[in-house]
Amino acid sequence: MVAHGDDVDRARLAYLRTGVPPEPDLLELVERGQVPGAGWPAQPDSTVASIDATCFRLAELADLGALGRPAARQALDWLAEIQREDGTWDEDEALAEHAPPWAAPGDPEAQLYLTANAAFWFSVAGRAARSGGPMDTRVGGAYAGVVTAATNAIVARLWPDGSWPSYLVTGWLTAAVLYAQGRYEPSIRMQLVLERRLPDLATGEVAWLACSLRWLGVRPEERLLVDAFQRLADTQRSDGGWQNPDEDPLAVHTALTVLRACLPTPPEQPS
Repeated sequence: MVAHGDDVDRARLAYLRTGVPPEPDLLELVERGQVPGAGWPAQPDSTVASIDATCFRLAELADLGALGRPAARQALDWLAEIQREDGTWDEDEALAEHAPPWAAPGDPEAQLYLTANAAFWFSVAGRAARSGGPMDTRVGGAYAGVVTAATNAIVARLWPDGSWPSYLVTGWLTAAVLYAQGRYEPSIRMQLVLERRLPDLATGEVAWLACSLRWLGVRPEERLLVDAFQRLADTQRSDGGWQNPDEDPLAVHTALTVLRACLPTPPEQPS
């Protein structure tokens, strides 16, 4: 990560390892491009905020201890405002031409993925708000109602075997959120499906799965996490990474995700 990452990657690494926040100018660099009163666009020259791009940026800010900053709070407030009546999210139709398949406006699979992703970051931010003081003691923290509506929407669409009509990532994000809510039965059912599908996942996806579950409190001794960490241990390269950095631009991101998943507790977010 030190050799192949950029300044933001190295700052994320430093914060995850030491808890020392980065300099303000670096945080401002990560926050750059935010649409006024909303989240971040998927394209640098766009003025339309994207749910998917905003969740990705929240993940970067979380790794820098910056979820309590005004930019992140503005993005979360915007996400709460655009949640649909049925508890889901959908990308703006203006993004249809450029949106990737997993975030295509109007696509039911994409809607469930976006809903799971947004609910996950609301859950992380809610826990961060509680860690900063008695802001909100409900499960889900400051955004409890938003998270509950989102997870209810996904659980209502679960099939009898615990699977769901969307991408695999929707499953591990939702399973993590449900676990944090104390809704263990549907969370475990989804984890059992994910355990069967674990061999199908790429290394970066395994890292994302492990990180998501651990971040919201799933115990490391749960079978799914045991198998995920074993897979990561078996595939780690001698140089400490999981992919060839010269061939895979996501290799540094994967290594950072694995590191975050291995932390005994999630990184604290200064309020």
